[in-house]
Amino acid sequence: MSYTGAKNIILASGSPRRLEIMRTHGTEPLVIPADCDETVPPYTDVRNVPMEIAARKAHAVMDRLSREVCFALPEEPVIVAADTIVYQGEIPGRGVIMGKPRDHEDGRKMLTSLRGTHHFVITGVCMIFTSTGEERVFSDLTRVWFKYYTDDELNSYLLTDEAYDKAGAYAVQGTFGRYVERLEGDFENVMGLPWYRIEEELSK
Repeated sequence: MSYTGAKNIILASGSPRRLEIMRTHGTEPLVIPADCDETVPPYTDVRNVPMEIAARKAHAVMDRLSREVCFALPEEPVIVAADTIVYQGEIPGRGVIMGKPRDHEDGRKMLTSLRGTHHFVITGVCMIFTSTGEERVFSDLTRVWFKYYTDDELNSYLLTDEAYDKAGAYAVQGTFGRYVERLEGDFENVMGLPWYRIEEELSK
């Protein structure tokens, strides 16, 4: 069965940005947010961190489907789960993983450390093909360079709601995008879903 342009995708995420990316590419998924532990696991390679959390999300939705029949499921659905982290440091190496900021001060610390330098955005994806049980897990990496922004600019931004449900306290497609000097890699990966990689897997 071909999944290209499919209507049979289950998005294991409540992220409006991931849903927007899928819709932009002509896919209207069934959205079933995952409820699972998102604690950062021990790691030797930071790229494995979002992959493991994405796998937890995919399996949480798979388990839910096996217990419940309250969903009008598409034919032979494929579950797509993703997790995105912002990482400051070298790869390989031991740097700093940034998730969503806890509060204003946490967001200020994150964005102060990122200004005028580069960091990595890593999205892990887990796909489960329910018709066969096949599972594919991978990650995509984008390097992002920020311009220098002042403390006043930073504090003004942190008074908005944009920072607080985003890894690294910013949205590349939002108002903070003005401070992105350049990036190396996939823009949609920074938004939270490397669709081109997912399409490659779907078309196989």
